Amino acid sequence: MGAGFLLGLAALAASSAAASDAPAPPPIAAFDARVKEYLALRDKAAADLPKLSKESTPEEVVRHQQALAARIKTARKGARPGDFFNPDLQALVKRTVAEVLSGPDAKSVKASIMDENPGSPRLAVNERYPTSVPLTTMPPQILGTLPRLPKGLEYRFLGPHLILLDIDADLVVDFTAGVIPP
Repeated sequence: MGAGFLLGLAALAASSAAASDAPAPPPIAAFDARVKEYLALRDKAAADLPKLSKESTPEEVVRHQQALAARIKTARKGARPGDFFNPDLQALVKRTVAEVLSGPDAKSVKASIMDENPGSPRLAVNERYPTSVPLTTMPPQILGTLPRLPKGLEYRFLGPHLILLDIDADLVVDFTAGVIPP
């Protein structure tokens, strides 16, 4: 390998590292702060619940989820849509998802989202994810445009809505409507 190639590779690595150290845009920084606050609240709610083991039965897992969800709901009594997906972040999410869905892979990306997407059951913040609805696949092209989430939180689509889901509590933390165009 030539010295020029190695220097170019080093420059690319340095610019990539610098880009990851760059401050996040304000809507994403605010979202990240709210996620950290939520995780602290969830950790506090889970602190004295019995721990699940690898041998836990499905019934024990469900009881644990329900107990954790009940504690989170109590701690977030005033939660409402937009607490995490504020208007600035909603606009950013809708714009970036629209860009992906108008790109060269648009048809296959939208088809993968809608394949298991049953439509729009009633959604509410601080409520369980609808038990009769499968969890949709999140295409990597979409995930790559959204703020990165810590373990235990996931994005999911339900109809045209983007949901922030706490998988440990099986709880809808927030959602934003109309992300997937008709």
